[in-house]
Amino acid sequence: MAMLHLVNKSPYDACNLDSASSMMKGDDALLLIEDAVYAAVKNGKAAAGLAGLKVTVLGPDLAARGIGEDKLIDGVTVVDYAGFVDMVEANDKVQSWL
Repeated sequence: MAMLHLVNKSPYDACNLDSASSMMKGDDALLLIEDAVYAAVKNGKAAAGLAGLKVTVLGPDLAARGIGEDKLIDGVTVVDYAGFVDMVEANDKVQSWL
């Protein structure tokens, strides 16, 4: 039973990304939205904590913060709102880390 973990807070302001990543198992996926997209930026302090995880970021939230896809760590997938919905449908459960 795969779970989608949603994180919306910046890893530099809150610890919910650490909590979410520590609970991820097997086929679980992580979707970074709102200020959490900062975690996926190359050379950022939080990026190292994403190694080995299936990480996706919401493209409109990247754009709203002026972050280009070329600034992301390798292996991160970018989705639009339709992709967000697809991820929710594809997973058995969704956990929001607020």
